[in-house]
Amino acid sequence: MSVEPSADLQAPPGAWTEQAAALLDRVRNGRAATRQELGQGLRLGRKALPPLVSALLERGLLTDGATGAATAARGRRELRFAPDAGALLVAQFGATGLSTAVADLEGRLAGRHHETHDIAAGPERALGRVEELFDRMLDERPAGAPAVWGIGVGLPGPVEFRSGRPIAPPIMPGWDGYPVRDRFAARYRAPAWVDNDANLMALGEVRGGVARGQHDVVYVKIGTGIGAGVVSDGRLHRGANGSAGDVGHVLVGGDSPVRCQCGRHNCLEALAGGAALARDGTAAARDGSSPFLAARLREREASGGSVEARDVADAAHAGDSAAIALLSRSGRLVGDMLATVVNFYNPTMIVIGGGVASAGDLVLAAVRRTVYERSLPLATRDLRILRSADSVDVGLTGAAHMAADELFAAHALARWLPLGSPVDQPELTEANVGEERRPAVRPRRT
Repeated sequence: MSVEPSADLQAPPGAWTEQAAALLDRVRNGRAATRQELGQGLRLGRKALPPLVSALLERGLLTDGATGAATAARGRRELRFAPDAGALLVAQFGATGLSTAVADLEGRLAGRHHETHDIAAGPERALGRVEELFDRMLDERPAGAPAVWGIGVGLPGPVEFRSGRPIAPPIMPGWDGYPVRDRFAARYRAPAWVDNDANLMALGEVRGGVARGQHDVVYVKIGTGIGAGVVSDGRLHRGANGSAGDVGHVLVGGDSPVRCQCGRHNCLEALAGGAALARDGTAAARDGSSPFLAARLREREASGGSVEARDVADAAHAGDSAAIALLSRSGRLVGDMLATVVNFYNPTMIVIGGGVASAGDLVLAAVRRTVYERSLPLATRDLRILRSADSVDVGLTGAAHMAADELFAAHALARWLPLGSPVDQPELTEANVGEERRPAVRPRRT
């Protein structure tokens, strides 16, 4: 929605836009609903609040909701955030698949699409395919659908959040330094943000997944590779350059050196990730220790394939002792790493996601057992370790929340609110990065 800015909104950015951003933030995240609650929470006088509310209502960012039962007698109508004011394009890449969707400004997804894709095929093929899917979704929307306000993308490797570029990603040849953010921003004339996939999964979990309402959370993705996202005191912690949580390259013990795709030896993901399970499962098939995997290998080779991590899971479900040992070892190694994290960071919840974690209870049971055995009693007193309900959707949801949080941060809002919307302002991305991150967790009113 775009309207002519009022005189107040044409004023230089400053306290006014900071107050508008704070007001939107409280309504968006359910911490206030009535004008009285907003005035008290923001410590605004009677004269300061009405112009703020009126301007946000005028721009379609807030709506006057139904009168709450507790306040009906006093005629205080509830203010609600308007999630349909704009739309977000979101994409999530894994090592072997990609997912896309359109989301509203509260992270609700529509038009989900998932397909297999090899991230090692390079950025041109991968991003070109996502653009095809985005274009199709936009073409299929009804007339009058909200304009695209932003784009959020997750990648399975280290991402420098400030520039939106992957940096030396071990499983992504050809991607180093590629301007992913700039490509999407230029094509769709909208601000775009790119982050590591585990970070977005962590954000998705605390906003609407199994970790909703938790403030100190570690999300661990065990897929082809292994990575983690860290939420501390309600904020997604990216670190100085965006590489916080890259636990897949923690050194772990091994009987013999195993080379990781990063070039080092005995990294956690080289011994416990999906590629490691496929490698060790193939070895168990060839040496005869796993009859199930030997039969599966023959089937795979007939069509030019090989044993995959999911075959190891299938074998374990069938009672194959070699496969059970492989999955248990993977969980134990991840648990050893997490025990150190628990003692150091003391989270209230660990969420395990990714393709390997979803294969069954063996990995999760081994992680739990190892963490509780090797962590301090005080650090585990309130700790829960759960499996993610949906690693695909939670990443897309996290990408939407990332984009919405950046759009409604005070320094971005100051630039686009006077114009009515962030449409056709891709440069907003550069205005946002490096600023204080918005809190990731706040209970929403129901």
